[in-house]
Amino acid sequence: MNQSSSRTGRQMMVGSIRIFLAEALILPTGFITAVFLARSLGPVNYGLFALVSRLIDWTEMISTSAFASTTVKFVAEESDWKAVGATVARLHLIMGGSIGLLLWLLSSPLSHLFNEPAMDEYIKLFAIDLPIFSLACANGNILIGMGRFRERARMRAGRWIARFMLIVLFVEMGLSVRGAILGSIGASVAELVISWFYVRPSLISKSAFPIRRLWGFAVPLFMSATSLRIFKLDLFALKVLGGTAAHAGFYGAALNLARPITLISQSLWPPLLSTLSQLLAEGNEAEAKEIGKTVIRFVLWNIPFAAMIAGAAPEIVDFIFGQEFLPAGPILSLLIFSVFGLFTIKISNAILTALNKPGWTFMVTGPMVPLALIGHLILTPKMAGVGAAIVTTVIASLIALVSVFAVYRIWGIYPPVKTLLKSIFCSVLAFALASLWPASGLMLILKLTVITVVILLTFFLLREFTAREIALVRSLICGRL
Repeated sequence: MNQSSSRTGRQMMVGSIRIFLAEALILPTGFITAVFLARSLGPVNYGLFALVSRLIDWTEMISTSAFASTTVKFVAEESDWKAVGATVARLHLIMGGSIGLLLWLLSSPLSHLFNEPAMDEYIKLFAIDLPIFSLACANGNILIGMGRFRERARMRAGRWIARFMLIVLFVEMGLSVRGAILGSIGASVAELVISWFYVRPSLISKSAFPIRRLWGFAVPLFMSATSLRIFKLDLFALKVLGGTAAHAGFYGAALNLARPITLISQSLWPPLLSTLSQLLAEGNEAEAKEIGKTVIRFVLWNIPFAAMIAGAAPEIVDFIFGQEFLPAGPILSLLIFSVFGLFTIKISNAILTALNKPGWTFMVTGPMVPLALIGHLILTPKMAGVGAAIVTTVIASLIALVSVFAVYRIWGIYPPVKTLLKSIFCSVLAFALASLWPASGLMLILKLTVITVVILLTFFLLREFTAREIALVRSLICGRL
């Protein structure tokens, strides 16, 4: 890796770390909020909130995914972001408002579909969040495209802190599920207000940037993102195919506990796409390839941590949610690997988008929906949450392999075999330690910390980390982010 590549890689890593640290606030705030809600609402009401929030989250990602990667790419390549930003912001606002209105109108049929009449009111209330969230996302994507990762991180940090404080406040006021929803909406408002201090795209004046250029990229990326979103309907499939609200609560709890790896992917792919787009636009393909190879290795480094969580899943569930939620343990041990698979797919999609191959992203992810539909119809009615988790994990893992192969076919980079073997060895070791070492309470935290150190030390002793990578990490620790 040459000096220029090292410097660019450092900038991307610093940006990723900043975003990750901001997103990681959902770990303390999100876990505390989840525990608070689970214990305050109980499995049934918590299950209802999990269903509604999952539906809104799914809908919001649909409304913003059409232009997320497209915005980052075009802002990174353009010298003047304002023209792109104005077009993107208006499209986000229109899309979010339209889908929010549609969701409000469909609240009654959806509540009947899930056989939960109370969801009608909850969906109507949560639909208000759509346009607010969409506009905040537009501003965040513009900041990433500009390389202003610090400001993007501040947005997300503000969101998670506000979400925690407002949800606790409103639920403690006796508003129950409504309070949790109002707190979530308030978090989107806080994120939008913070973003407006950094970027204020015009929502009125006409933009000189042609919308057709956006649509050329946005359509296949939207179809790919929609496939991923529909694929994530495992919680809804569980409920529609005979699961109870309590089953949904157990599954929702497992989804929340699988979030750490999700945060890593959310933190890494935007700076990766922005960095690769800039380098390729400048003609620095060799430097871009070097960064791409390093990121693929980084993806493999995360497998042992997923294995660790899988091995300790029952203890983690008991520690966070209590014995009432123990049925979420087997679900978590499966879902954690599906999250890793989706992580791999997102990183591959970012590389394909930077390479001007948006159509390939849908070719890779398109089969996920019919495969998931078949799988859920077969397994979910028989095995409830565990069946839904098996379907999600198997398909995500298969498509992850396909996505890695697609990157290899187009760009010629692939996961190093030695890194893969080392990762598998560390995964077996981590799972064995997590499974065979019983721990509860604060001892569980010590146990997970020790296993994490063992994983890193094993990678180090196997000489997985290069001297440049060690020096880079040391400079990040000793320097200022």
